[in-house]
Amino acid sequence: MRRNDITRSTGNVFADLGLDAPDELLAKAALMSKVAALVSERKLTQKAAAKLLGIDQPKVSALMNGKLSLFSTERLMEFLTALGNDVEIVVRKRAKSRGPGRIQVVSAPA
Repeated sequence: MRRNDITRSTGNVFADLGLDAPDELLAKAALMSKVAALVSERKLTQKAAAKLLGIDQPKVSALMNGKLSLFSTERLMEFLTALGNDVEIVVRKRAKSRGPGRIQVVSAPA
């Protein structure tokens, strides 16, 4: 591969792919990843996770396999609370005054 063939990432794969609402997709992916990690950390079976999250086992499988389109951001936050986590939404003025703000998921240490 020649050096000219390499494109530096923006840090958001969804933006790099030219998808609509890339910040929202990245935030959704981060939430989904956290839910999947918590299910794995607890060593829950998909059946047990389904019962805890209030969904069926095939949906847990889709969740664990990163099927973003099947879950809303709100639903993913509900899963996090069902798993015993607090979810906070903080709105603050953007540091740089020009252009739109961004959506970001930050996971705090336990």
